Amino acid sequence: MAEFNLSLSKQTELPFQLIWQDHSLRLLQTEIAKQGAIWVDFSSPQSDYRRLQVSIKKEAIARAVGLKSGKRPRVLDATAGLGRDAFVLAALGCQVKLVERHPVVAALLSDGLRRAKAEPTVSDIAERMALVNQSSLSYLQQTALLSAQDKPQVVYLDPMYPHPENKKKAAAVKKEMKSFQSLVGADLDADGLLQPALASATERVVVKRPEYAEPLAQQKPSHVISAKKNRFDVYMV
Repeated sequence: MAEFNLSLSKQTELPFQLIWQDHSLRLLQTEIAKQGAIWVDFSSPQSDYRRLQVSIKKEAIARAVGLKSGKRPRVLDATAGLGRDAFVLAALGCQVKLVERHPVVAALLSDGLRRAKAEPTVSDIAERMALVNQSSLSYLQQTALLSAQDKPQVVYLDPMYPHPENKKKAAAVKKEMKSFQSLVGADLDADGLLQPALASATERVVVKRPEYAEPLAQQKPSHVISAKKNRFDVYMV
C-alpha cells in the first residue's frame, strides 16, 4: 500500500477499513454493521454480462465518445472511480487511461486490474486500461502541455454529483454507492476540470451528468446524448 501512501493501522474503530479477503482488496464501512464490502471485480458475473452485451449501437457512452466502425479513440477517464465506464470503453476496444485521485479508490482499482490481467476472459480488456493515482486537475494540466500526437482524443469526466433532497425512492442510491460517496465526497471542484479537459483532448470532452444536473461549469455542450438515468454532454474541440 506504500504505492498509494496508505499505512497499516491497529485501530479497529476507524469508519473505513481496507481488508484482504478472498484474494482481493476490499473496502468496509465499519459504521454500518450489515453493509457489504466494496471491491473492483472486472470478471464478476455482472461484469461478464456487461462485457457480453456491449456494442457501439447499444451503448450511449460509445456514441458520446465517438466510437465508429474502425475507430477506437484513445480515452482519458479523468474521474475513474471504480472503473466501470472505463471497462465498457476498453471492452469496446479503446485504450483507456484511468486517473483517480483518491488513494483508497486507486488501490481498489489497481488490485482489480491486477486480478483482471490474470483472468483469461478479461485479460485483453485489462491490458487496454492503465491507472494513474493523481489529482485530475494536475494531470489534465500536464496533459494540456503535450504535443497533439501524445494527447488523448477524448477526455471523459464523470464527477460525483450531490444527490438532491427531493429525489427520493425513484432515484435511491445503491448501498455500496452510499459508502463510496461517504468516503470520497462530492467533486466540488468539478467545474474547474472542464477547461483543462478541453485543452487536453484533440477531439472532444464527454461529461456524464444526472438528468437533473446543470451542465458542467454552466457551459452549454455541443450536443447531448441521453441515456436511461443520465445524459452525456459532448463538447467538441
